[in-house]
Amino acid sequence: MCGILDGKCQIKTLYEHARRYWRDWFPHLPSYGGFVQRLNRLADVFPALLERWSPAGAPATPIGVADSFKVVLAQQARRYTAKVAKDLAASGYCPTKKLYYHGVKIHVIGDERPGTLPRPRYIALTAANLNDGPVLEQIAPSLGYRNLFADKAYEYLSRQTSLPFTVFTPVRKTPGQAHLDAADRLYSTAVSRVRQPIEALFNWIQAKTGIEAASKVRSSRGLLVHVFGRLAAAMFLLNQWPDSP
Repeated sequence: MCGILDGKCQIKTLYEHARRYWRDWFPHLPSYGGFVQRLNRLADVFPALLERWSPAGAPATPIGVADSFKVVLAQQARRYTAKVAKDLAASGYCPTKKLYYHGVKIHVIGDERPGTLPRPRYIALTAANLNDGPVLEQIAPSLGYRNLFADKAYEYLSRQTSLPFTVFTPVRKTPGQAHLDAADRLYSTAVSRVRQPIEALFNWIQAKTGIEAASKVRSSRGLLVHVFGRLAAAMFLLNQWPDSP
C-alpha cells in the first residue's frame, strides 16, 4: 500500500521498487512469483483495512450521494473470451464511456460535503452486469440519510415511498421527447451539482491508484487485492490525511 501511495500502481512496479529501495526492510523478499502469491493469500486482509480506514457511526450530514465506477479486466471484443475471475466479474456496459467490458463495479455511498470530496460510508463490489439501484435498495435500511442524490440509473427509486430517505436524480426524457422543459432542466442541473463531487471522488481515486485498469489481474483473489488494496490506500489518504485530496 505504501507503494500505491507513492504512485506505483502496478504489482510488478511495486515489487521492483521494494526490491531496489526497501531491501533492508524486507530481507526475505521472495521472487516476483512468490511475492504475487503472498499478496493473493492476503486478499481477505484488504477489505478489513478498508473498513478500518472508513468512517463509522451516524452520517455526518443528512445528505448522501451515490454512484458506481468500473474496474475493467477486458474490454470491447476481448470481453467475450475473458475468463478471469468469472465468480466475481461479468460483461457490462458503461454508458458514460460508451464502453462494453468484462469486469466489476465499485458502488459508493457517502456523506455530501460541500466544497470537498464526499466521505464514503458504504463501498461494495459487484459484477459489472448488476444494476446500481438494487444495491442501494439492499442496504437502504442501514443508511441514515434524509436525502440521497444519484444519477439516472437510480431514477426509479425516486418514485418509491418505501425507502427511509428521498432519492433525487436528474429527469429522464420520455420516449420521443427531444428536449426537457425549462423546469426539468433547472431541476436536473441542481441535482447534478450536488452529486458532481462523487464523480470527482472517483477521478481522484483513479488518479491516485489506477484502480480502473485491471487487465494484468489473473485470478479472483488477485482481483480482490487489486480492488480493495487500492481502495484501502485511497481511504487512508482521504480519512487519515484529510488535506491530501
